[in-house]
Amino acid sequence: MGSSSRYGPRERMVFSAAQLIRREGVAATGLRQVVAHAEAPRGSLQHYFPGGKEQLVNEAVAWAARYAARRVERFVAAMGGSPTPGGLFAAMVRQWTDELESDGTLAGCPVAAATVDCASADSTRAAVAAAFAEWTRPLTVALTDMGVPEPRAPSLATLMLSTLEGAILISRAENSPRALLTAATELAPLLDAATGTQWASGPSRLPPDSADQ
Repeated sequence: MGSSSRYGPRERMVFSAAQLIRREGVAATGLRQVVAHAEAPRGSLQHYFPGGKEQLVNEAVAWAARYAARRVERFVAAMGGSPTPGGLFAAMVRQWTDELESDGTLAGCPVAAATVDCASADSTRAAVAAAFAEWTRPLTVALTDMGVPEPRAPSLATLMLSTLEGAILISRAENSPRALLTAATELAPLLDAATGTQWASGPSRLPPDSADQ
């Protein structure tokens, strides 16, 4: 998704903040940089975000969570009539490996970046916790629909996000998809075993990402 004139300056600034944070981190993302990236009028930041950078970061985190939640639903829909937990996780991984392949570099997750950079800010910590909860909900629903017992689905959803975030971090450090592909390969059997299904794992079996960007 890219910044577009069809969105107002407020929406563009939230989007731009999320994109800059995932590339540079919160500390290195300046307010003027956000305004310039969003092509927003001067003075609009104070108008729309009287709480300053903290408010903008919190809203960028919330936007990222909503986007990630919608992606989960699209991944499931793209798998058709026989989705599996391992296939869903592989599709989540594909989102990041595709970025590395096309761009030659990998940006991080804005939610994770805000966690690291703003752990001492109560409002941002709350925003990040809410963001992970928002991301976890559709994963839990999807896993339950695939046959994972309802009491176990939230735990597996948390495992999927924890593994994904860690693999993204390692892949960024190495500038390589190795950790992401390894995560998809190794986690799939555990996920699928929760439903009694089996998944032919391996990097070559990662499903194509047919979801809209």
